[in-house]
Amino acid sequence: MSNVELGESEVALNETFTIKVTVSGEKIRSYDQLPEITGFQKQGVSQSSSMNIVNGQMSSTNSVIQYYKPLRKGQFTLPAFTLSVNGQQVSSPGKSITVVDARASSRNNRALDPFDDLFGRGNSEEPEYVEVEDDAFFSLSVDKEEVYVGEGFNVSLAFYMSESNQAPFNFHEPGKQLERIINEIKPGNAWEENFNITSIQPERVEFGGKRWTKYKVYEASFFPFNAGSVEFPSVGWEMIKYRIAKNPSFFGSNRLQDFKTFYSQPRSIRVMPLPAHPLKNEVSVGVYRLRESFDQKEARTGEGFTYDFTITGEGNISSIRPPRIKRSQKLNTFDPNEQVQINRGRGKVTGMKEFSYFMTINEQQDLALEDHFEWIYFDPERALYDTLKPQAVVLVSGDSKINQAISSSRLGGLYDLIEVEDNKLLNQGYKYYFSAFINGLLIVAVVFLGFLMLKKK
Repeated sequence: MSNVELGESEVALNETFTIKVTVSGEKIRSYDQLPEITGFQKQGVSQSSSMNIVNGQMSSTNSVIQYYKPLRKGQFTLPAFTLSVNGQQVSSPGKSITVVDARASSRNNRALDPFDDLFGRGNSEEPEYVEVEDDAFFSLSVDKEEVYVGEGFNVSLAFYMSESNQAPFNFHEPGKQLERIINEIKPGNAWEENFNITSIQPERVEFGGKRWTKYKVYEASFFPFNAGSVEFPSVGWEMIKYRIAKNPSFFGSNRLQDFKTFYSQPRSIRVMPLPAHPLKNEVSVGVYRLRESFDQKEARTGEGFTYDFTITGEGNISSIRPPRIKRSQKLNTFDPNEQVQINRGRGKVTGMKEFSYFMTINEQQDLALEDHFEWIYFDPERALYDTLKPQAVVLVSGDSKINQAISSSRLGGLYDLIEVEDNKLLNQGYKYYFSAFINGLLIVAVVFLGFLMLKKK
């Protein structure tokens, strides 16, 4: 069960107004941001809990208290609002609040300590909260400083706390923050393979002579489209940082919620153009190898079989194109079926892309498929172009089917007109008379031109 309690209707300039959310029987796991109030400024959030045992039955309550500091005198209205607390909707009718001059003796709006009277602290001031020095930072890391066009590099965002850190932290709306950050850092000149981190897990790391707890919030690999650079700006990551009560009480709230934003350093990745090559704008970039479905296969002429040309390795797997095919009347190849598998982990994008071909061979021979397929790529580790060629050989037996293949194929050109043209014989005599007429005109023109030239002289 949840409920909302509002502070008093009259508040002095040196006092605070409060909104208290209380949940019975369970911890407060999640709650919406408490509303803004015109004329007031949010001062922080404190948490409290209590436990009662009556007739052997234990009950507990947990509360979150938002403090508001008045900015000026006047009449202000807190409109009705609804909050989601632990997934349940809790409503409040709102309130009119009057802010008056500061009072000499300020009323205490903090959570009551049940031992105040026992220890003579009933008239104590509000607890004073102090900020604890922290040893933490937020960082954008890359695994390479320069790459070739199309070569992948890994980017990660993480929050780090040293083991000696004493400041209490908690994450604040990581999903919303991450959505904003991705929009800020995602480059427009590169393909993204997002590792889709769904939960923030602590990881122990060591560098700079210290041990740290690393909380990775984002990871992706990027593959640049063109030469130049890929820029990542500085981005902010907000954490909940608690202030600690200077004089803590036994049951009261001993920490006050506050916020601190950490900023990453900007990074720049240099992108180098690929070396000169006729296919430099078409090839894939990465470290690849070829996997085939068979090394040697027996087949009959004219009978179909399947051959799988599978490219595996590290790189932009989704952009891999089919191998180049050298056409031959001895081998009929149909468009392949494609299958892709992409793995994202350990800072790399790996996987495979399979091209499954259905083929028939028309003549008896031992056919090496390296004469039919080739796949050219650029290896950034060796900085050179390389070609993957099949090792498979097909042993073909049977009668030649080349003539059948020619007759069943589309001949094109002149032969395409056979079915649509008229088969009537045409009289070609008109062509002779037309040519004679044109020649006569030319002779007359030459004679006339000669006459004009003689007359001029």
